[in-house]
Amino acid sequence: MFQPRFSLSPLATTSLMAIEADRQIVTRLPLTVGMLDSLRRTARLLATHFSTQIEGNRLTAQEVHAVVEKGLAFPGRERDEAEVRNYFAALEYVERIGRKKMRVTENEIRTIHGLVMTGRSKATPFRDGQNVIRDSRTGNVIYMPPEAKDVPALMCELVAWLNARSGVNPLPVPVRAALAHYQFATIHPYFDGNGRTARLLTTLLLHRNGYGLNGIFSLEEFYAANLEGYYAGLCVGTSHNYYFGRAEGDVTAFVEYFCAGMAAACAKVRTQAERASRQALGDQTPELRALVPQQREVLGLFLRSQVVTTKEVAAFFNFTPRSAATLCTKWVKAGFLVVDNASKKARRYRLVDEYEAIVAEEAAKSRSAFRG
Repeated sequence: MFQPRFSLSPLATTSLMAIEADRQIVTRLPLTVGMLDSLRRTARLLATHFSTQIEGNRLTAQEVHAVVEKGLAFPGRERDEAEVRNYFAALEYVERIGRKKMRVTENEIRTIHGLVMTGRSKATPFRDGQNVIRDSRTGNVIYMPPEAKDVPALMCELVAWLNARSGVNPLPVPVRAALAHYQFATIHPYFDGNGRTARLLTTLLLHRNGYGLNGIFSLEEFYAANLEGYYAGLCVGTSHNYYFGRAEGDVTAFVEYFCAGMAAACAKVRTQAERASRQALGDQTPELRALVPQQREVLGLFLRSQVVTTKEVAAFFNFTPRSAATLCTKWVKAGFLVVDNASKKARRYRLVDEYEAIVAEEAAKSRSAFRG
């Protein structure tokens, strides 16, 4: 079983206290659907830009927005464009499956990697050979991961550790996320895409354990701004070889770095959310207060399209098509949705008039806030 060696420094403890305080405030702030959607979209774009930038992507933040949101192309940057589209798709997948409070599976991790590398939600196999990490300037080997034959067992141990009961693994969620990131990077189960997948795994763990902050934070921005500390925290042990010290290395420095980064991200989110909440008067209407949380959440789907299919609802909530169809039928009976197309194969739904008008108003506010 994976048994990390670390201690909680005073700085890490202070960061954990700040994270918890900001998390409590952010999750309770009244935000309109439009404002929340705008903040989420901005955070996803920033996370995509900075996470791929760490790996050498040359697109600016503005160019990432143009590629992802507008479908624009930049000649000679086709590989960079594919990287940001793939990362954005992987981040959307992580946030979607993160809504379900369930065990992390190896297949989910491999699917995240598949999206990162190909843009397709197909699980990728672990590497079948040895890889090394070299200093890009000197070409010297700075880390040699475990042999390919040991990767499956090490990943199995990591997943088992992630899913251990709280009594067995009684660590604060941010600390568990930091250790998961570190160990994934240590195993380095793929030839390429390990850093991006590690950062997305971290995001999944935070969402699954109540620290997703509504999807409006970006740890990647802190990493990119403090890249030296990021790599220094990951490089531990007495040797560059996994089998000669890395596995038993003290990871206190990376836990401290990660918690400080998360505290900084939470503080930024709190500032943004508090500012947005002061404009969120529409969220106080009796119509919206009457909705159950799941109905309020699905309004974000209708911000992008006036009509939606059962398949889109299923993807949005990470439900099976049958469960999504049952939910839509229930909402039709409750007077929340109406059937726009009754065909069994192409059944579509739209909101009833009063909620459709609210969403249209919020969409206009969202566009205005995003441009501003």
